[in-house]
Amino acid sequence: MRPDAVGLVAGYVLDALVGDPRRYHPVAGYGRLAAALERRLYAPTRAAGAAYTAVAVGVPVAAALAATVATRRRPVARAALMAGVTWAALGGRSLRREAKVMGAALGAGDLAVARARLNHLCGRDPSGLDAAQLSRATVESVAENTSDAEVAPLLWGALLGPAGVVGYRAANTLDAMVGHRSPRYARFGTAAARLDDVASLLPARVTGLLTVAAAPLAGGRAGVAWRVFRRDRGAHPSPNAGQCESAMAGALGVRLGGRNVYVGRTEVRPEMGDGQPPGPADVGRAARLSAAVGVAALGLAALLAARRQAGPPPVRGAGCGRSR
Repeated sequence: MRPDAVGLVAGYVLDALVGDPRRYHPVAGYGRLAAALERRLYAPTRAAGAAYTAVAVGVPVAAALAATVATRRRPVARAALMAGVTWAALGGRSLRREAKVMGAALGAGDLAVARARLNHLCGRDPSGLDAAQLSRATVESVAENTSDAEVAPLLWGALLGPAGVVGYRAANTLDAMVGHRSPRYARFGTAAARLDDVASLLPARVTGLLTVAAAPLAGGRAGVAWRVFRRDRGAHPSPNAGQCESAMAGALGVRLGGRNVYVGRTEVRPEMGDGQPPGPADVGRAARLSAAVGVAALGLAALLAARRQAGPPPVRGAGCGRSR
């Protein structure tokens, strides 16, 4: 039995069928504890932020490692542990549900609903966004969050077991809480932002490659997606978001990037892709592509986990040579 592989598949199926619990979500509980810890440790310095990040990530990782050791010789319990942490860490169903709501609202021309729902996907100020800008924000968020909410937890679980899933989700949650650019977190959030960048390096690139490969499932061409991915992935200011967004732009045949307005600041990002800006119909295509990437990532992760737990191959003929 390969309990980590079984647990990854079970956790993915739970997320696909049940999704995030509306109450008592473990990640939400972690966020409340992290916020309480921030109130005790906050100071406008990078050293304080590094100490905060070390405690906020180190404690749950240590707990996951202890649980991993406790279930080392109990494969059913180990599979259940992996399934539980994977279910808690994944968010693919919720991501695509929000994209579906946005696509329906935009398709119906109901900008009020679309603007009200955008903060479920990203932190942009929706008040002045038109249908094209809301569509672009949704497609970009689906592209990036496919890595954050699905591919990354699955890959880290495959490589490091339950502690990998827990550690990644803790780092990514902290980045969302304190890693953004604001007067309060400009220095305090640096460690959390850098840790999330490092943890997302491999998953973001895997997400980009899987998006390129799955382009035909969304009516695109893998060759075009590959060309755009190679050309534009380094244009984004984030070392990871550009990997996902450029591949999505190429796979859908649309143009992403441009002016983004957040609360208190505006960013102008380089454009990625060669087509027109995305419209409401492209939101649904992006969600379908995200689902395909999630399934492919699950297969890859389960294979990696199974090989990791299989151990080294037996040495043929060891100790069986004939004496003379």
